[in-house]
Amino acid sequence: MSDQSKDSKPMSQRFQESAPTSCQAVKFLTAVTIGATLLFLSGLTLTGTVIALITATPVIVLFSPILVPAGIVIFLVATGFLFSGGCGVAAITALSWLYSYLTGQHPVGADKLDYARMRIADKARDVKERARDYGQHAQQRGQEVTQG
Repeated sequence: MSDQSKDSKPMSQRFQESAPTSCQAVKFLTAVTIGATLLFLSGLTLTGTVIALITATPVIVLFSPILVPAGIVIFLVATGFLFSGGCGVAAITALSWLYSYLTGQHPVGADKLDYARMRIADKARDVKERARDYGQHAQQRGQEVTQG
């Protein structure tokens, strides 16, 4: 009884308010039609594929000593061409970037390269100074040992 007192609208009015609009109904029917059609085409494609596989299996088995090595060779040749082309593109890109850098056009990443070069030069200078200090220290120790 408490449910009826909370909701004063009759059941038929609540049902009409929650009913889908005509636009929603058209969208739903369109989606169901397209989905059913695609599902039917998917089933036809699967059936055709199975029939073709059953028909072609004896031929594939008969020619497999020829087809398998030929497939491997074709795969290796295609892979080689793709790898060669990729290396060519990478080389052209690197040479183009290097040309832009050397002509002063400031390509992308030039700042990072200059920063890395400065860091390496600083470290080399530090190593040189430490080596000179260590050489002087070793020379002094050698003189102390010979004198003492």
